[in-house]
Amino acid sequence: MHAERVLSGMRPTGRLHIGHYHGALTNWVRLQQDKECFFFVADWHALTTAYDDVSVIGSSVWDMVIDWLAAGVDPEKSTIFLQSRLPQHAELHVLLSMITPLGWLERVPTYKDQQEKLSGKDLATYGFLGYPLLQSADILLYQANHVPVGEDQVPHIELTREVARRFNHIFGREPDFEEKARAAAKKLGGKRDKQFFDLRTRYQQDGDKAALEQGRALVSDSASLSNADRERLLGYIDGSSKRILTEPGALLTEASRVVGLDGQKMSKSYGNTIMMREEPEALTRKIKTMPTDTQRVRRTDPGEPERCPVWQFHQVYSTPETREWVQAGCRSAGIGCLECKQPVIDAMLAEQAPMHERALQYVANPKRVREVVEHGNERARVVAEQTMQDVRAAMGLAYS
Repeated sequence: MHAERVLSGMRPTGRLHIGHYHGALTNWVRLQQDKECFFFVADWHALTTAYDDVSVIGSSVWDMVIDWLAAGVDPEKSTIFLQSRLPQHAELHVLLSMITPLGWLERVPTYKDQQEKLSGKDLATYGFLGYPLLQSADILLYQANHVPVGEDQVPHIELTREVARRFNHIFGREPDFEEKARAAAKKLGGKRDKQFFDLRTRYQQDGDKAALEQGRALVSDSASLSNADRERLLGYIDGSSKRILTEPGALLTEASRVVGLDGQKMSKSYGNTIMMREEPEALTRKIKTMPTDTQRVRRTDPGEPERCPVWQFHQVYSTPETREWVQAGCRSAGIGCLECKQPVIDAMLAEQAPMHERALQYVANPKRVREVVEHGNERARVVAEQTMQDVRAAMGLAYS
């Protein structure tokens, strides 16, 4: 298990808008600087609600990956891969379904929410009921300990933690666990085996959480342990059994503050989006024609920024000085609406210029996008298969 491994994914919905950029991708770019990141195209998840019209999925995959690359996700630092190209996702999903109580899936908040929002679709399918468990398999397959999510997705991470805990409880109780754990501790070498047992005692007898973290770090940093011995010791120190699957933690991310052109949530279905790689002329036109404060009818009428969708863009894109200029100028009718919009246009064009530049090589040569994903598929496959070997062995499926 990597000490700092992150996993996240998106359903392929085509080209992305600036809400995706500020809500997720800027965070991905930051995380890849000091963590091992796996980012995947969740094309199987797209089928849970769009199984009756799959025509858009194929082209959407590549458009979305280009936007990731344009945002600054670096294929040399992050593993970018396609869910459906790794059958280990499906295998782990099936095996986890054998031990997951039905009630756990039915109580996931988004299950009923999505049924209500998509009431025109027939969602009485196993795929829709089971998609939270497929999400859990996606995470657990890569032994990720960090999953960047918004507040509404925290219940999915908690379900994943419960599934991992249940799996480890059922299948981690190997015969002679105590003896194997003690033998593994001796492989730490030097005085570190004694240090490990001291830390274990401090945690289990005194509840010293700092000792637990020190012990985990001691084990994770040891190069002399096999993966199996490492997981035995991690389970031994916290009083459980061998840890086969890692319980992930939710890495809370701020919701995007970017609204749509009409002040509502930015969404393609509302027709109010600005794309990440919008053509400069189109971007300029969209901002210039944005609605403003409806009570400011004439240029000489004072306005109120809090009633104006453009002000919400200023809160994302403008400096404090510019925002102060807007507040004073709007309320005194000292500036007009087009004047008010220009700093937003300038800032957005500056933000998108490097995106256009990064994307150019992939748009001009689509083969390069395929190569990035195929390379990522192979890197992801190594990790996924190692997890599945451990899972099969634990479940008695590693036949020789």
